[in-house]
Amino acid sequence: MRLFGPLMVLLFCLSQAFRDVYLGNVFQRVDFLTVILLAFIPSSIFFAAFSVWRSPSDWPGLASQWRTILAMNITTGLAWTSYFFGLASLEPAVVNTLHSGIGPLTVIMLAMAGFAIAGKSEITRTEAWCHAGTVVTLAGVWVVVLGGWSGISSAGSLPALMLLVMSGASITISHLYSKRMHEAGFGSETITAVRYGFIILGAAIAIAMRGKASGVTGVADGVVLGAAAALLIALPLYILQLGVSRTPQLTAHVIRSLGPVFVFALEQLDGRLSLSFPVLAMILLYSAFIIAANITHGWRS
Repeated sequence: MRLFGPLMVLLFCLSQAFRDVYLGNVFQRVDFLTVILLAFIPSSIFFAAFSVWRSPSDWPGLASQWRTILAMNITTGLAWTSYFFGLASLEPAVVNTLHSGIGPLTVIMLAMAGFAIAGKSEITRTEAWCHAGTVVTLAGVWVVVLGGWSGISSAGSLPALMLLVMSGASITISHLYSKRMHEAGFGSETITAVRYGFIILGAAIAIAMRGKASGVTGVADGVVLGAAAALLIALPLYILQLGVSRTPQLTAHVIRSLGPVFVFALEQLDGRLSLSFPVLAMILLYSAFIIAANITHGWRS
């Protein structure tokens, strides 16, 4: 089914709206390092078991992919740590816009530099102008936040904004490495099982040094948070993994960049946030440029 991959990426966009609004509230009382452990340990165990049952032949070949797995782990860890830091400090729609918008730009920059992790992505002059508009719009998001016009207090937001650029670039490179593993014949469940070791280890060390899991009030609270985090983080990532493996890389990132629209709509139910027309304007402009780039790319393909 030709549309299966793009539909999976679109489903991920819808699910991440619920993820970001929910976690934006959770991070007001629970440290994001704790959420990392609650989300990624159970999901890694689940997908490892699923992979052993469904694709046992994948595992003997993992040793030959250790460089790709290590790079995928490091970039995944950097991406999610930076992203969660931003989500704890900024409006969810802003976080999602900056994180997602960097994706297509990262693919283009890698292609221009001649560094193809998983295939090549060529763009036309029209697409280049569309993506230039995206850059201007993302810069506009920075201006809105730093000017104090977003839907939440933006005091001390510069470090979070800078980390979101790293987050968007890192997760894009991580997906390209995972696509390389797909091209080598590994299944989505196997890749999902082995991609979170670095972030789990880093969070565990940080929490051990601190001496406690901040914000969790008891076992029941931890179970609820773990289940919610796994369903809203790990499962959608598996869905995205399925979509990315069956979709041209630039197209996948362009579709994924539509997520801010859904996040902005859902966050209006969050009592912490006020309606910000400047943020809405930036998201609409951003979406217009991304849609134009997507149509241009699809027409050429």
